[in-house]
Amino acid sequence: MKKILLKLPVLILLVIISTQCQRPHQVEYPETRMDDVVDNYFGVKVADPYRWLEVDNAPETKQWVEAQNQVTFDYLGRIPFREDFKNRLTEIWDHERYSTPFWEGENYFFYKNDGMQNQSVLYIRRGVDAEPEIFLDPNKMSEEGTVSITNLSISSDGLYMAYGLSTGGSDWNEIFVREIETGEDLEDYIQWVKFSGISWKGNGFYYSRYDEPAPGEELSAANENQKVYYHTLGTSQDKDRLVYENPAHPRRNYRVSTTDDERFLVLYESQATSGNAVYVKDLARGDQDFKQIIDGFDYSNRVIDHFNGKMLVYTNHEAPNYRLVTIDPDNPSPRNWNEVIPESEHLLRGVSLIGGRIISRYLVDVVSKAYVHNLNGGVETEIQLPAVGTMGGFSGKKDENIAFFSFSSFTFPNTIYQYDVKTNTYEIYFRPEIEFDPDLYESRQVFYTSKDGTRIPMFITHKKGLEMDGNNPTLLYGYGGFNASMTPRFSVARLALLENGGIYAVPNIRGGGEYGKEWHEAGTKLNKQNVFDDFIAAAEYLIEEGYTSPEKLAIQGGSNGGLLVGAVKTQRPELFKVAFPAVGVMDMLRFHQFTIGWAWVGDYGSSEDSVHFHNLYAYSPLHNIEEGVNYPATLVTTADHDDRVVPAHSYKYIAELQRKHEGPNPVLIRIETQAGHGAGKPTSKIIEETADIYSFMFYNMGLEPKY
Repeated sequence: MKKILLKLPVLILLVIISTQCQRPHQVEYPETRMDDVVDNYFGVKVADPYRWLEVDNAPETKQWVEAQNQVTFDYLGRIPFREDFKNRLTEIWDHERYSTPFWEGENYFFYKNDGMQNQSVLYIRRGVDAEPEIFLDPNKMSEEGTVSITNLSISSDGLYMAYGLSTGGSDWNEIFVREIETGEDLEDYIQWVKFSGISWKGNGFYYSRYDEPAPGEELSAANENQKVYYHTLGTSQDKDRLVYENPAHPRRNYRVSTTDDERFLVLYESQATSGNAVYVKDLARGDQDFKQIIDGFDYSNRVIDHFNGKMLVYTNHEAPNYRLVTIDPDNPSPRNWNEVIPESEHLLRGVSLIGGRIISRYLVDVVSKAYVHNLNGGVETEIQLPAVGTMGGFSGKKDENIAFFSFSSFTFPNTIYQYDVKTNTYEIYFRPEIEFDPDLYESRQVFYTSKDGTRIPMFITHKKGLEMDGNNPTLLYGYGGFNASMTPRFSVARLALLENGGIYAVPNIRGGGEYGKEWHEAGTKLNKQNVFDDFIAAAEYLIEEGYTSPEKLAIQGGSNGGLLVGAVKTQRPELFKVAFPAVGVMDMLRFHQFTIGWAWVGDYGSSEDSVHFHNLYAYSPLHNIEEGVNYPATLVTTADHDDRVVPAHSYKYIAELQRKHEGPNPVLIRIETQAGHGAGKPTSKIIEETADIYSFMFYNMGLEPKY
């Protein structure tokens, strides 16, 4: 008995230490200067005290960023299992990954990552059975792996490859040209390219660019007056020929492509992220001007190719679920269009011309289906996919039978298949070897009811046999905008959550494109609250069905999804324990004044309109933070080179949240350097950020991973 009493104080001390490890510590936030800035919107005065944080390269802003990061990384550094998450993520990330091959002539190209390379490497096979060779390795272009390949196009004669590079995750591209035979770059060099394709014609290519921005405004100034140019190989950029501009409408985008035989040049004109007008020019006939074949911006259209001079067009014009039509450029009125594949009850997600056939890809309740059609549109057969999940786009040629496609789901790692159109058979071309047993996990689709009675689908993934006792750490991920569909896809990053008894849930909320144009528009502009209601209803469903509880529920979303997280967090703070708004659109009154933000007015509306102002002001995350509320533990993530959603959104949001928030939950911001909106982020940075997110989530839920 005496020995037990002697050990009792030690046991009590150990319990105290263990409890402290699980209890988030208090945080002292940096002070953020407030200025007397007030805007008047239709008689409503709106304070904007952190306007100075919009100047991203100002010394004071940089000092503020350093101070915020110091507090955040000090907090994260005290989480005892942070390194455990990082080590585990590194282990499971370290496996070979391949992209779907593409080719021109005898040369086959594909991307490959050995596992821990910061950027995937472009390989070439000089013949279908030849040994792969490294053709372009972006990892050698920067010490930290922050240069990424963004775009590339092979000339139709197979002699050259034009490719775009981005530095630090910026949307700005530089275009170079490489000779395929020698692997050497030519002297051709093009700057200030953004939101552009590369389309070959003869001894050069078409591309889109903006004028050079003023020094210091490269990452924040509005992108206006985009122009289309033609570059001839062997010449300097100042000699490039201007093909199209429209100074009367500076806030419109222009993108061009050529048909496979380079006969037609197609010009797309847009003023938002969906909807476009289409123009064509017959280069073989020597046309000098573009001819409009589809006008207005109410519908989304894409030219697939042409049949004897008639454009084959994928469109949702008077077909919310899309259809495939032919349009005669000389008689382009919709009454003269001929349907090849008519609209159906399911979303036609895309079409490809391969092996003298049309391959169609559909979404049926957010699950992929694929069919083979003859050139008149008649269905010949269905392609029986390997599981319930998502089929990637086909890579193939319209006059060749062999093609490639990818397939994955939440529990099915991304696998590349080689497909024979003639026999309608396929075989595995590449399957990754991951430390993952899919038989240990399950993914199901459920349907729940939103606030207005709308039926919403949701995918839920977790370990088999997991007890639904309301205590499972759950990550609810959402987007809900810009016609984007959240289909089942595999993510190695999610394994660290699932193997620790976590649940991953993805609702297909309105604003996305899962059910076509009407589903998208039901979550835009004055209907935007539907998006938030759908997401909140998803959280309530997970709680009611025993998957989790408010104390074990985290929410996550990026970009428009960051707006989603910011909005629902202010509307229902008691419903969530942790929130991860990433690179979010948080200032709904000023988003249109930076970079490409003006193009989002089609989804959001604009504060320059009185009706839309009141709607935006009602849910804008920055403007709806209330004094004295205990908000969920929050880790905002952004990056200093994000020129899509400028980091000022996140800066101003966290400054306001830190000022008004009351309670024990930490509200922090993690600002990545030499990174942008997400594309091209190095593997090392992805792993570190993911480890920080899971560590923050588990720590604030009072949980510890089983490593």
